[in-house]
Amino acid sequence: MVKEHLFGKTLSELEKITEENGLPAFTAKQTADWLYKKNISDIDEMTNLSKKTRKILKEKFEIGLQKPISVQRSSDGTKKYLFKAGKNYIEAAYIPSDDRATLCVSSQAGCKYACEFCMTGRQGFQANLSANEILNQIKSLPEFDKLTNIVYMGMGEPFDNTDEVLKSIEILTADWGFAWSPKRITVSTNGIISGIKRFLNESKCHLAISIHTPFEKERLRLMPVQKTNPISEVLKIVKNHDFGRQRRISFEYIIFKNFNDSMKHADELARLVYGFHARVNLIRFHEIPGTDLKGTDYKTPEKFRDRLNEKGITATIRASRGQDIDAACGLLSTKESEKNKI
Repeated sequence: MVKEHLFGKTLSELEKITEENGLPAFTAKQTADWLYKKNISDIDEMTNLSKKTRKILKEKFEIGLQKPISVQRSSDGTKKYLFKAGKNYIEAAYIPSDDRATLCVSSQAGCKYACEFCMTGRQGFQANLSANEILNQIKSLPEFDKLTNIVYMGMGEPFDNTDEVLKSIEILTADWGFAWSPKRITVSTNGIISGIKRFLNESKCHLAISIHTPFEKERLRLMPVQKTNPISEVLKIVKNHDFGRQRRISFEYIIFKNFNDSMKHADELARLVYGFHARVNLIRFHEIPGTDLKGTDYKTPEKFRDRLNEKGITATIRASRGQDIDAACGLLSTKESEKNKI
């Protein structure tokens, strides 16, 4: 019999389990405390649960934590972890800096949106990750205790898996869960309108929207999602939402040589995002095989940033990390999948 995983269950789900198995109501809160506030790998380690309760749970459930199967280490301290998720492979990138340690997690194995610049999209859609598989990337990380921030910017489109992403965020931020501040979590999307609406209403975490060009025809070439979720409609929804003082929105913009790096692009981008009180993150392209898109030199992003700043837009250049490993999202898992097909 395949056992269900307890790790990744919400408190309400744990309450349902205790009720269905005739266990004391307080068992759910005790179980959540063991799962999310302590380091255990087996139900028998839940020592404040009776032996009878533990026996009942063990018949149907296991904790469900899986260690990474490999790691690539960069000279700059970045680490790329590879995890097994069912029959698939997923990645998480640990990015330390002077005052913070960020983990970039995946929400899907593969992706159906096929962005021109993304290696994950070339895999096609394989599976949605469960809350267990999303949170496992965090809890099973050797550097778990050092983490200051989590970004959902790894493999997959988070709002193509909205239910499990929101569930994982609930566990991360709830008092009975990891009790993280929502201000430590950012979810990045290519612009799935239905998911954005739910995310804005059901969480308090930060939102990052991938734009990559302000011109809709160009964006359609880069990102097929533009056809069904045009960036103009995405921005209308975001503009009408009250973000308050604690919540932040940002825009992601990968710079490609001779494609979206002109001052015309900078001017139109400034016009598009003016009034959002948001940050534009300029990103250098990690080149991948199978595309004509190229990375730019180091001076072009600086000129682009300065032009945006002149137009009243806060813009920064995100430091490139892990250049000496398979840092581009999807590269490591693609190589592992192809190796195992041989």
